Amino acid sequence: MNKRFATLLVGLLGGLLPHPGYSQQGPAFSQDPEVRAFIVDMHEQHGFDIAHLTRQFASIRPNTVVLRAIRPAAVPEQQRSWQRYRERFLTSTRVDGGRAFWQRHAVDLQRAAATYGVPPEVIVAIIGVETVYGQNMGSFGVLEALASLAFQYPPRADFFRSELEQFLLLARENGVSPLSIKGSYAGAIGIPQFMPSSQRRFAVDFDGDDRIDLRNSNSDAIGSVARFLQQHGWQQGAPIAVPATVTGDPAALIAAGIKPALSVQEMAAYGVHAVADAERTAALIDLVTPGVATEYWLGFDNFYVITRYNRSSFYAMAVFQLAESLREAHARITTSR
Repeated sequence: MNKRFATLLVGLLGGLLPHPGYSQQGPAFSQDPEVRAFIVDMHEQHGFDIAHLTRQFASIRPNTVVLRAIRPAAVPEQQRSWQRYRERFLTSTRVDGGRAFWQRHAVDLQRAAATYGVPPEVIVAIIGVETVYGQNMGSFGVLEALASLAFQYPPRADFFRSELEQFLLLARENGVSPLSIKGSYAGAIGIPQFMPSSQRRFAVDFDGDDRIDLRNSNSDAIGSVARFLQQHGWQQGAPIAVPATVTGDPAALIAAGIKPALSVQEMAAYGVHAVADAERTAALIDLVTPGVATEYWLGFDNFYVITRYNRSSFYAMAVFQLAESLREAHARITTSR
């Protein structure tokens, strides 16, 4: 295998869904004209053997569990509830598991922090949110999942078709059958749940065995998460987020998005106040829970970097708060020795 084996991220975990078995419907993908055209493109652009690729697509069919899982919730209120979302990830299982993971892999985490500037607690928190430290990496065939989304889910067909292309290249580069690789319903792979394009661009051989194995090597997963964040602009030693109070209507600031654009001082002119460096740029983050007062935070550049892993403010805040809990738990262990 070469050194380009790694994953991006998805908020929901494949293993939390019903088992993917007995979920195929319809004719084999090889009978779909769009798939046949895709196979020809893979041959012309990347030299794939048409007959061999056709046989692989002949063995898979649209997966109804995948297609059901990717669709937005039918009830709008179920889509945005910070309280419900937080309860899924800020659990004793993830805190205790993260503390143990940190202790087991302290050397790798410290080396990743020194190499890429990302603190251990953030690396551990992302792995904890994604797969509960490798316990839940998904059991869906990645080829079938990506093909289902690329050819049966029009709203994001272009994205998933690109990921399918990257996945086939990834499998070929590493000498493995694409039919053998398991992951989440959205095609994310391994301990850190990288999408194939991220896997090819950002993953690293952190354990020095001349291959990148995100399903079995915690070391490779740790290094790859840290490199992903560093490559997306992580600022060593900089804050992630702070609580904020809001007076007036914050709608315009919320509509501006989660990329930091205004300084803390400029935010104050809009009625947003927080204890932070007045010159640091931030974005206003709203954590909405139906029937409860909205919780507001200022998210800084590092908060935005976390959303490059999964483009959700809920996700980034869950990672941040889990990281803070892990940092405090680790500090208690260290000082008690």
